[in-house]
Amino acid sequence: MSTSPTLSPDHQASLIDGKAFAANLRNQIRDDVRTFHDAHGVTPGLAVILVGNDPASEVYVRNKAIQTHHAGMRSFMHMLPETTTEEELLALIERLNKDSEIHGILVQLPLPNGLDARRVTNAIRPEKDVDGLGEINAGRLSIGLPSLIPCTPLGCLLLLKDQLGDMRGKHAVVIGCSNLVGKPLSLLLLAEGCTVSIAHIHTQDTAALARQADILVVATGCSGLVRGDWIKPGATVIDVGITRITLDNGKTRLVGDVAFDEAVKVAGRITPVPGGVGPMTIACLLKNTLSAAKLLVTGKAE
Repeated sequence: MSTSPTLSPDHQASLIDGKAFAANLRNQIRDDVRTFHDAHGVTPGLAVILVGNDPASEVYVRNKAIQTHHAGMRSFMHMLPETTTEEELLALIERLNKDSEIHGILVQLPLPNGLDARRVTNAIRPEKDVDGLGEINAGRLSIGLPSLIPCTPLGCLLLLKDQLGDMRGKHAVVIGCSNLVGKPLSLLLLAEGCTVSIAHIHTQDTAALARQADILVVATGCSGLVRGDWIKPGATVIDVGITRITLDNGKTRLVGDVAFDEAVKVAGRITPVPGGVGPMTIACLLKNTLSAAKLLVTGKAE
């Protein structure tokens, strides 16, 4: 049985710099896009659809467009009014499915009330489903077949592989079982040879389970849920959560699902918020778009 390391009183976890990793990944993608274009005369194209005018979503979508251009890809923005009907949205997706200049399609979630997100997501051609949320890609991932993987779990996996290398035999605990992060990341960790436990709202003693984790991933949207005494000394902690809170002085700041000031004194490695997982999501969207273009043009994703 493995034992936890003894930590010094002034121990501080190493910070996992997702911002720097994502920047390097985007640079590599830009080089790969250039090579792909030189070989096939095709520039990958990403279509992003935003329905309604949620301010946070508008900022996020525009940032995606900027990063797409920086990667040498083409960006196609579709900003639709709140009054857009499901039939109109599905008709746009069908046009994009048939457009040979579009290799990736992403519908920004959440959708306004009255629009069925599951139906809309599944309307995207699986080969162009760069968010990896359609049932075909989710099903392929679940049985270990090649698929387009949801961007945030993919980003988490890339960070973990960079930090830990071979993860076979490690106990990974994933707190949160959403279709967006928890479930797909659990499958990815299983494929890496980890022993995986998933905690959710009905788990009876999440803290006790978390203390067993060599790798602890938290994706609940509940700020400060995981305290320092939930963490096995020396564990690698991936904090997917991001919440803006208001401080006593009226200012705001972003925090994660992990009580960082406590966790940093116990963990071996930890992602900060912001600057950890967040930058990886858009970088992995670009990675998926390039993979989709390769698949559509050559029949091979890599």
